[in-house]
Amino acid sequence: MQSAVETFIRRWQGQEGGQERANYALFLTELCDLLGLPHAQPAATSTEANDYVFERVVREPNREGAPTRRRIDLYKRDCFVLEAKQSRIFGDKSLRGTAGSTENMLAFPGMEPQTRGRRGAGRA
Repeated sequence: MQSAVETFIRRWQGQEGGQERANYALFLTELCDLLGLPHAQPAATSTEANDYVFERVVREPNREGAPTRRRIDLYKRDCFVLEAKQSRIFGDKSLRGTAGSTENMLAFPGMEPQTRGRRGAGRA
């Protein structure tokens, strides 16, 4: 029988062509379930009331000093800010340096890095 961790990894590993914006909330909600953490809350009209939400609005001054509205993918007040990113580089290029080196590969200590999926949108 598969562990919950193995099931989660198998479900999300090697996904190609999925949209970052379409999948990150589901991925993070399932990750919270796996870790036994509470889910983000529905967003309120008032930004000040949004303590733990997806797509929290923040205002950033532009070059002229006028505020520009931006969004944080997942925000928990006094805890963390999370921005979901999906690689735009195809296949192993996103994980390896040059000529198959492992200098840029991501892994936890004691674990061998694994090939991850690639983004489906071909961008130069």
